[in-house]
Amino acid sequence: MTTASFSLIFFLFSFLTPTLIFSSPVYDPEFVAQEVNRNITASMANADLMSRSCGTGNPIDDCWRCDPNWAYNRRRLADCAIGFGKKAIGGKNGKLYIVTDSGDYDAVKPKPGTLRHAVIQDEPLWIIFARDMTIKLKVELIMNSHKTIDGRGANVHIAGGPCITIQYVTNVIIHGIHIHDCKPGGNAMVRDSPDHYGWRTVSDGDGISILGGSHIWIDHCSFSQCTDGLIDAVLASTAITISNNYFTKHDKVMLLGHSDSYTQDKNMHVTIAFNHFAEGLVQRMPMCRFGYFHVVNNDYTHWQMYAVGGSANPTINSQGNRFVASNHPFTKEVTKHQVAPESEWRHWNWRSQDDLMLNGAFFKSSGSQSSSNYARASSLRPRPSSLVGSITRSAGALKCRRGSRC
Repeated sequence: MTTASFSLIFFLFSFLTPTLIFSSPVYDPEFVAQEVNRNITASMANADLMSRSCGTGNPIDDCWRCDPNWAYNRRRLADCAIGFGKKAIGGKNGKLYIVTDSGDYDAVKPKPGTLRHAVIQDEPLWIIFARDMTIKLKVELIMNSHKTIDGRGANVHIAGGPCITIQYVTNVIIHGIHIHDCKPGGNAMVRDSPDHYGWRTVSDGDGISILGGSHIWIDHCSFSQCTDGLIDAVLASTAITISNNYFTKHDKVMLLGHSDSYTQDKNMHVTIAFNHFAEGLVQRMPMCRFGYFHVVNNDYTHWQMYAVGGSANPTINSQGNRFVASNHPFTKEVTKHQVAPESEWRHWNWRSQDDLMLNGAFFKSSGSQSSSNYARASSLRPRPSSLVGSITRSAGALKCRRGSRC
């Protein structure tokens, strides 16, 4: 190593805060040099940028997007979660891991520098990407606890193969990733930690599959065209927030609850907030079983069957959403009470409060409308539905550039 290179590296580590440490398996001097230049540029940005108002009414975005030094203060994002998943800290207390290789070579012996190698580690990690990349996985990406996948500053796609599985782990944040065209895969050995691997049968082809997971936050991702669901949460998963995402071109969007007989899902709590459910969606935005679901300040642009549905007596609290029905006369209803006669579902607690219904859209409420019955399905204060357009304007993966506001 030359004297100049050593000086550069020493300067970087003196410049960064003590917790901003690069994970040793993926140490990259060239990337380090780039980060030094970017951080110096960011630190010299005009001081008045922070003082100018950039409020959108979106409490997540307003928490961190005003900061032109977001790339230097990445972990601040973990303090911005809302809803039932607000305690998800991901890899906040861990090292920075830079994904430098888009390949997925060996699911049992992942190569250092790949996303698969990063997510299976036992230690907390904040995972970022050295450049734009498309990652086509051979088998499911099985995550370990205390991980953040942070796509800000790069155009990152997970597509064309199996996608993400969050299984019996906790504290996971996934932010700023394009997830699409996910397909089944499996009948193979897959590692899920440094000390364990095992046989996986064929996966469903979900974008993100959450099985028995808790304290999960999925934010500012873009989803479309997967074989099964875009996001599924089952098997007693709970403490989940799904926010600021953009969903398009898909049939069964989101399943929350394993089956009508899996009563362990009665403790499921999920917040669905500030998302844009866009064109080309058919149903399950979401489909709920048992549990408690807060559907708040989302924008629904058409649906081909229904938007919000459920079975097995879930509590659904719909507040401050904007529902725009299509022009088809038989797709005006927002809701669908499934697999039960009216004599049964009329007792399920579903309410629409201050939702904006456009182009003939209507919500079929049921059960009690008393606020006390929705206390366990309330996770944040809703904003007026008239503000949904501005709140959700930036839904999906953001185009963030280092040194300026995201």
